Amino acid sequence: MAAKNRIECLHLSQEDLLEAGCLDMRMAMEAAEAAMLAFRENKILFPDKIVQIFNDDTQERINCLPGTLLPEKICGVKWVSVFPHNPAKYGAQNLSAVIILSEIERGFPIAFMDGTLCSNMRVGAMGAVAAKHFARPDSKSIGFIGAGEQAKMHLIAMKTAIPTIEECRVCAKYDHEEKQFVDEMARLFPDIRFSAANTNMQKAIEGADIIVTATSVQAPLLKAAWVKPGSFYSHIGGWEDEYAVAKQCQKIVCDDWETVKHRTQTLSRMYQDGELEDGDLYADLVEVVAGEKGGRETAEERIYFNAVGLAYVDVAIAHAMYSRAKEAGRGQNISIQDAMIFQHEKIAEWIRI
Repeated sequence: MAAKNRIECLHLSQEDLLEAGCLDMRMAMEAAEAAMLAFRENKILFPDKIVQIFNDDTQERINCLPGTLLPEKICGVKWVSVFPHNPAKYGAQNLSAVIILSEIERGFPIAFMDGTLCSNMRVGAMGAVAAKHFARPDSKSIGFIGAGEQAKMHLIAMKTAIPTIEECRVCAKYDHEEKQFVDEMARLFPDIRFSAANTNMQKAIEGADIIVTATSVQAPLLKAAWVKPGSFYSHIGGWEDEYAVAKQCQKIVCDDWETVKHRTQTLSRMYQDGELEDGDLYADLVEVVAGEKGGRETAEERIYFNAVGLAYVDVAIAHAMYSRAKEAGRGQNISIQDAMIFQHEKIAEWIRI
């Protein structure tokens, strides 16, 4: 009787996922594209996320983000913490996450896994899918404002989508952050010339074919004057650029405009201030993935991409990671229960009244 009530799930650490080959941006891009198309076909359940903000000034928060892939019969939830001041206060990362996957035949959990890798890869994958359609295919240079984990993942993503990248410039708040970015990424991409901008944002951005802002700062850091014709801009954070950046772009694309416009991104602020209207948006990315709208049309147009983040995409990527890791024999089976509560022989000893 007890054996049939045993519940186990697979625990996958970040190292398990990495060793199983899950740092595969093409896999993540394919999962993201498939998930976006499935969502449009009502094959995904996507409830509202739950946000708990502990400090309004610093935006320290923990979010709970669920989603269900109906054809795969997989329900997942990402539990993600964002503490922007961790690097300065504790020398620690500002984002950490775990993901739980459950099957929906019986409703039992099948995986408890690191979600930080998946979360960062989802951001990169969405940027890469957009770059595939909207960056110039002959782009040579990329400039970053921000040098953290998401910036590093975005470089992997952009190099995957646009292999012609041969120069990378990076600007961060501190010189040592730029140095760390260059040291870590140069050994991964020996064919790219790296340079630190010595905290000079203009030096990092001006003339770049691809621009990425990946900061936790709420300020108009990126200036329109630095954004050359023909560039592709991937906006990752909240408020990172002045309004004029979007205004001079020929195309503005979002992962989901209806979601974006109610948040705190630059585009959201513009919408709330009456500086941007629904008709100013060119497309949601899924319209381009589906072939309903085209990508870049001229070599000179500036294109702005903003992804607010869609948790069902995280669930789709996490499921792809789980499948690969399981096939590779990675992870450890952990017991949730061996028997139902009142089937335990010692239950009488354990009761406290």
